Amino acid sequence: MMILNPISKSETARYMGIKGVPDGVTAEIIDRCEILVRETVRPKYVYRKTTVEFTAEGVLLGGVRKLLGGNDIKKHLSGCTEAVVMAVTLSAEADRLIRRTAVTNMADALAVDCLCSSAVEQVCERAEEEIFSNIQAKYRTWRFSAGYGDFPIDIQGYLLEFLNAQRRIGLTATADSLLIPSKSVTAVIGISEKPVNHRKKGCEGCRMRGNCAFSAVGKTCYEH
Repeated sequence: MMILNPISKSETARYMGIKGVPDGVTAEIIDRCEILVRETVRPKYVYRKTTVEFTAEGVLLGGVRKLLGGNDIKKHLSGCTEAVVMAVTLSAEADRLIRRTAVTNMADALAVDCLCSSAVEQVCERAEEEIFSNIQAKYRTWRFSAGYGDFPIDIQGYLLEFLNAQRRIGLTATADSLLIPSKSVTAVIGISEKPVNHRKKGCEGCRMRGNCAFSAVGKTCYEH
């Protein structure tokens, strides 16, 4: 289990839809709730390295029972011969904390929810760093998650099956491919022997485009 570092206050404020520096009252709420989040959640991750094969119908990851469909994931993994599939979760404790806080204080519940969203990103970054300190990867892509661009979200369950994520970290997917616990992420990272000259992360293909706390205040989720 990973122990959370201090959670980004500026990122949390942007998730809350706050432009600029939070006022004193909001800052106090974030500070108070950050302590609660860090004491409560139980961040975990799993990963597995596999092979990459390109077919006319999509991308085949060795051991994954469903092809990865969509042009975006094919472009993202272009030139890659291997990939890492990873899954991250803050655990069921995060969902329970959000629900419990919402019963008594909606302002705190919003802060807790947004702090958890920021925390997931922190865990993803740290997990990726740890993974690639143990795996030889001359070059790699950034994390690409189901639902981004035209990468179908219904791959979630198959990635979790491949990772045995339910047994290992308690992470499952609903029939609609929503992750449970909700503060969780799956992602695919390509590995190549040659430089990968892919486009950077952007908003144009994101599933959250038009409904994003960062873009609402003129920011992006990847620039902090």
